[in-house]
Amino acid sequence: MENLFTRYTDSRAVFPSFQIVQHNFLGSWDVFLSLFHSFTVLPHPPWLVAIQDPPSRRSVLSTFPGFMSFAPPPPGRPRVAIYVSRTLNQHLCCATVFHESSDMISVYVFSPEGLFGSPHCSLRVTSVYLLRTNSPPYRSISPEPVFSFLSYPHLVLGDFNLHHPLADPGRSLSEREFIISTRYFDAAFDVLYHLLKTPGVYTRFPFDTTSRPSVLDLAFANTALSSLVSSWDTPLPSTGSDHVPCVVTLRPPAVMLPPPTPHWALLDLYGVGKALDTFTTLPCPARPTPNSLSRWFNISSTRLTSLLTSHAPCKRPCPRSKPWWSPCLASLRREYHRFARLSRLDPSPLNWSNVKSSRRTYFKAIASAKKAHWSDFLSSATPHSVWTAKRFAFGRLPQRFPDLPGASNPAEVAETLLDHFFPSKPPPPPLLPLTRYEDYTPLT
Repeated sequence: MENLFTRYTDSRAVFPSFQIVQHNFLGSWDVFLSLFHSFTVLPHPPWLVAIQDPPSRRSVLSTFPGFMSFAPPPPGRPRVAIYVSRTLNQHLCCATVFHESSDMISVYVFSPEGLFGSPHCSLRVTSVYLLRTNSPPYRSISPEPVFSFLSYPHLVLGDFNLHHPLADPGRSLSEREFIISTRYFDAAFDVLYHLLKTPGVYTRFPFDTTSRPSVLDLAFANTALSSLVSSWDTPLPSTGSDHVPCVVTLRPPAVMLPPPTPHWALLDLYGVGKALDTFTTLPCPARPTPNSLSRWFNISSTRLTSLLTSHAPCKRPCPRSKPWWSPCLASLRREYHRFARLSRLDPSPLNWSNVKSSRRTYFKAIASAKKAHWSDFLSSATPHSVWTAKRFAFGRLPQRFPDLPGASNPAEVAETLLDHFFPSKPPPPPLLPLTRYEDYTPLT
């Protein structure tokens, strides 16, 4: 059920970056204060804080100035919570979503003008805390409610209590751990979610010295959000918890597609020559100063460059470029080849199982990315591009030629037609041998 806790007031507000912090508090008030006071190291306080095992008293969450807190309703002590910045509350419309399990809570952020410079008007952030259980799926929440297919941006983050080779490549996993974690990762990849966490970066450092560090805090983004994710990092200092605070930064894509490059080899020299005949530059300053001379040079250079580029066609994209490729696929590809190299050096059963798992995940992610790109292409098809979509779907038609007996290819068809309409002339009759006549009467 949804509970609107704020009303939209100004959708035109621009957020240059949107930071979300995730942390497991271990139910400690000291950890709570330490985390919120450590936000001073960030460029600005985060807009959302997703918490697992928050400190509470009689099912009431702790408060901090500048934030509003939300948790699943009683009974029971809250296991997850989300703190929303009051600054965000003043600009955008938000709604909390409570699920059947009290170990998961979601917040919707809505703006009719779009978020982060994208056409999407909604963002959903879900805080998850998976507790161990003794019955399948051996966690408190099954993977299906956690990873649902959504057309708008969705971020899932929290303490998953899972060990998987993609998140922690250097860890030796038991068969039970691998089977349990693979079910959740496969469910995420099936509905086009990508792992944001950097592989191998530890998020939990146990207090005892007998246990090794591990990776339990994960973050997943669906396809609609993956292009808006700027970074996943752990820049905050220790808070006293055995978990490390994780920060996800969302902002419009900073690296845009490069502009079309002029194809100088196909420059229209004749057109450029005619244009240069009438090209004039601005008069040089009478008393030039460094600033005025630099300004004059920049203006003249820009005008000349614009003239040349207007007579040169642009290069087409490389035929090997893939519009469905993403940084997530690049990361999965690196992990797959890394495991393959390790398996060639040490062909142990564990390394081979890691190779198979990473290969299956990599190719499944490729298929999902292609399917998502194809769906986006069809949804944005125009009356002019629908025929291109049809050609992509059914392939190019075979080369058509008339069906003539004895002709199975265009060359044979051409030869048959020539023989029919322009038959070769029959050979001339053979020349009769000349006979010698002995008796003849001369003409007089």
